[in-house]
Amino acid sequence: MNKVSAKSGRRELEPKAPADIVKVIRTSSKVQMLWGSLTPIARRDFISWIESAKQVETRKRRALSIPSRLLSGKRRPCCYTLVPMNLYKALGASPKAKATWGSLTPNERRDFVSWVEKATESEARGLQIMKACQMLAKGKRRP
Repeated sequence: MNKVSAKSGRRELEPKAPADIVKVIRTSSKVQMLWGSLTPIARRDFISWIESAKQVETRKRRALSIPSRLLSGKRRPCCYTLVPMNLYKALGASPKAKATWGSLTPNERRDFVSWVEKATESEARGLQIMKACQMLAKGKRRP
């Protein structure tokens, strides 16, 4: 589902939370309210952080930590590379790039994000994102 930002009028990609995350969020009305107060980008970052876990136990532990994190005032998962929204959208449009992205280590993801963010001009950043998706679609793990 897309959400229109009242301030900018731009569409923001509303992330779809997997069933296990939804179940944890629905444990408390306070947690639901706090989850709903997060920006789509913050919700996306929580979902990506949980889904990036390689082991089932780690994923469960991360998902179960959402209520305590939100109740303690945290608005983002800790120690997690924030993926620029334009890169996130581009990865969603390229299944091969998205699959490679999902298999990258946190360090490899940080390398791609840093490489994309080196471009300060909007047009240049768009080209970096396009190149990053092409590299990822070819299976490259470093820019």
